[in-house]
Amino acid sequence: MNNKVFRSVSEPIRKGLSWAEEWNADDQGLIKCWEVGRTLRQQQPELAACAENGELPILDWKGGVEKAIKREDKCGAYFYLAQWQGLRGEDLNIDASVEVQLVCSRTGVKVTYTNDLGKYGRV
Repeated sequence: MNNKVFRSVSEPIRKGLSWAEEWNADDQGLIKCWEVGRTLRQQQPELAACAENGELPILDWKGGVEKAIKREDKCGAYFYLAQWQGLRGEDLNIDASVEVQLVCSRTGVKVTYTNDLGKYGRV
């Protein structure tokens, strides 16, 4: 994967791409996830408002928080982060070489977005 993936929210959502073009390109599907988030924003404005307020709602990928958990932290996927950025109406801006930590404003749970699959069982 290209470590840094950026796409401006002013760019249109791509149309007519094959599955391989969406998921096997240098971004490994991050742009597709972000575009799904942008579409979801139009379809579910209440969910978008929650994300804009710093909530980490349950989406298609690991990284959302439904309720407070005993542990104060968990891991999530960059796919989630991309979809969340689209849902918030933001540019896609991910550097996969750097872990990102966000705290859900509703539950207080800290989520670390990472490519290190070994952490998924620990955190």
